[in-house]
Order: sequence, then structure tokens, then C-alpha cells
Amino acid sequence: MAVVFFIVSILSSTIGSICGIGGGVIIKPVLDATGIMSVSSISFLSGCTVLAMSVVSVYKNIRSGTAKMNVRTATGLAVGAAAGGVVGKSMFESLKAAVGNENVVGMTQAIVLIIITLGTLIYTIYKKKIRTKEYRQIWLCLLIGVALGVMSSFLGIGGGPINLVVLAYFFSMSTKEAALSSLYIIMFSQITSLVQTCVTGSIPDVSIAYLAAMVIGGILGGTLGSRVNKKIDEEGVNKLFIMLMLVIVFINIYNAFKFGLA
Repeated sequence: MAVVFFIVSILSSTIGSICGIGGGVIIKPVLDATGIMSVSSISFLSGCTVLAMSVVSVYKNIRSGTAKMNVRTATGLAVGAAAGGVVGKSMFESLKAAVGNENVVGMTQAIVLIIITLGTLIYTIYKKKIRTKEYRQIWLCLLIGVALGVMSSFLGIGGGPINLVVLAYFFSMSTKEAALSSLYIIMFSQITSLVQTCVTGSIPDVSIAYLAAMVIGGILGGTLGSRVNKKIDEEGVNKLFIMLMLVIVFINIYNAFKFGLA
């Protein structure tokens, strides 16, 4: 089974690194669909994998100069996302404690992911017709970052497609700049989320073999994704992203029904 986890991790992280979505938006619904372990355990494994992938991807991309990044804007968003990640994690734990049923939590996450993914897909298809903004105020970066952090941490996806839409619309970033900035934001929010999990002692019961397999997959996926990113143009990234969103929507629809009937 560790081999399966490794394959899911490396494929998701490679695609996530190329598109800037982190990979968690793929890992989370795919592993939820298998029913192998609890929602909490999958969220934790997904977060650790995404953290490993994002650190490698950001380092590789900045070093190679594949894409430029406005450090001031991205850091403001990242700091806000780190704070939002703490709130989102608390919301997840509160919901889990309130309902006392992880299937309900899983169904809630799946439904929210369907809405976010569909919205992202529609925006991506029509984005050439949408007039974007170009905000640079640091307070607004922090505020938007908090919102991104809350959603990503609550859903256990690390960041996901919503980052790209927000970065493109509010800051007029190109596809590759948005992808790198998104990974930078994800890295900050996941570090904070992991620290919070460790400090509060809420680490779920997961197999060390599964954790190791996924983190290694995340590192390798981040490395492969960074290499592919150098060779693929922005139109290619957009097409890959659209196809990926369609697959994720169908997986989450399946998960919503699965959790609802459980």
C-alpha cells in the first residue's frame, strides 16, 4: 500500500508543481475515494506532502529563474495565509468535534471543493475576457492571504486552485508567476499548519511508512515538476490545469456521495 501512496504523491506533486496548485487538491480527494484511512489522517499526510513539494519547487524555480515573483506581494499573502491556516485548522477540528462523525466532515470538504473547483474552472476558461485588478497594498495582501489560508487548511489541500484565481484576478499575475507565488504561499501556510498540529498534539495516527512514502514522493514530484515547468509554455500549463480541474470535480462528486451514504 505504501507503493500506492508513493505513486499518488509523486504524480500529484509533479502536476501540482507545474500548475502551482500544490498537489493537495489531487491527493486529498483521491485518497478520500479509496477509504483507506480517516479524513484527519489523509489531511495530515496531504499537508506534509504538499509542504515537502512546495519547499523543493520554490527553491528550484527561484534558483533557475523560470518565473519571476513579486516578493513583497507574495510575502504579504504568505504571512496572511500562515495566520489563516491556524484559523482554518481550528475550524476543521471544531467541526470534527461538533459533528462527531468524520464522514460528515469528509462530505462537507468534498462539497466545498466541488464549488471551488467549478468556480476556478469557469474562471480559467473565460479569464481572457475578464478584466483583472492590480492591487499592491500590503494590508490587502495580508487580508486576502488570511482567506486563502483558512480555506486551504480547512479543506486539507494546502492551497489548491483558488490561489491561482485570486492571484490572477486581484494581482494580474501571469500563469507562471501565479504558479510560483501560489507555491510560495502554500509553503508558508503548511509550515504553520504543521507546527500547530505538533504543538496541539493533534497528530493523527498514521503509518510512518505511508508518511515517508508520500514525503519522498512530494520531494521527487517537486523536482520533476520544476524541470517540466522550464520546458512548457503558459498555454500548456493552462490546458493541463483545465483537464485537472475536470478530473477533480468528478472525484469530489463521487466522494460527496460516498461520505453521504456512509
